[in-house]
Amino acid sequence: MCWVVMPDHLHILLHAGEVDLSCVVKRLKGTSARALNREIGRAGRFWAPGFHDRAIRKSEDLRNVARYIVANPLRAGLVGYVGNYPYWDAVWLGARDDAIP
Repeated sequence: MCWVVMPDHLHILLHAGEVDLSCVVKRLKGTSARALNREIGRAGRFWAPGFHDRAIRKSEDLRNVARYIVANPLRAGLVGYVGNYPYWDAVWLGARDDAIP
């Protein structure tokens, strides 16, 4: 549903459904590691082992969670405006004109 790539980690909001989350993360990390290593001309482990997850309660607003996720570069001081950070996206955006969904 949304994601942001930070210099040393990644945040993703996704709906895994009935699929085992560890399988989803393993596939995501494996596929992206191969692509990223190929892109930068290196080999070997790209991501640290393991991951941290948090379930979203039905009462939580997904857009608010997405806003929190994509605002990570702003809180980290990487940009002054979220729209200036190139490594994020959210399904709620039709165009990237909005800073936060």
